[in-house]
Amino acid sequence: MQKIQFIGALLFLGLAACNDGGSKVDESAAASGDTTQPSATVATDTHQHTADTSQLSTALPAIPDGAEVFFVNLKEGQTVKSPFKVQMGVKGIALDSAGIIRQASGHHHILIDAGDSLAAGEVVLKDSTHLHFGNAQSEAELKLAPGKHRITLQYADGIHRSYGSKLAKAISITVK
Repeated sequence: MQKIQFIGALLFLGLAACNDGGSKVDESAAASGDTTQPSATVATDTHQHTADTSQLSTALPAIPDGAEVFFVNLKEGQTVKSPFKVQMGVKGIALDSAGIIRQASGHHHILIDAGDSLAAGEVVLKDSTHLHFGNAQSEAELKLAPGKHRITLQYADGIHRSYGSKLAKAISITVK
């Protein structure tokens, strides 16, 4: 019983961390982001949602056969000039906004130098290396420091629980 309460509290804290109350990432950016990140700047629309604690005990939705995420405009080993656009692709599963768990749907996250995927069911953190796109965005502009970086698309359900390696795609890029 204590373990279930602990897991529920942990998931609630993760969800609360995902709600930024609409703060802007970079006042000088043309658009605002839904994360705060000192090492990366993202231009996207913010998303807001209220954590629905009744969903925390809901099982992670099944991944439809053939579902995948991919980078539309970036390739393994590519060299880019910062800032650069990231176009996020998905097929076989719906792209939807965060907030409610819907079967066969989810939204994108970008992990920067944070591994090739998160474990299935793990709530995606919200920090400078875990960027959230809970308004069903399919592109973003990133500003990264020069050097080699590993960026990962990680798909997650409506309450930011990772679908795991089955819906993740990681590539290495070099930023000039």
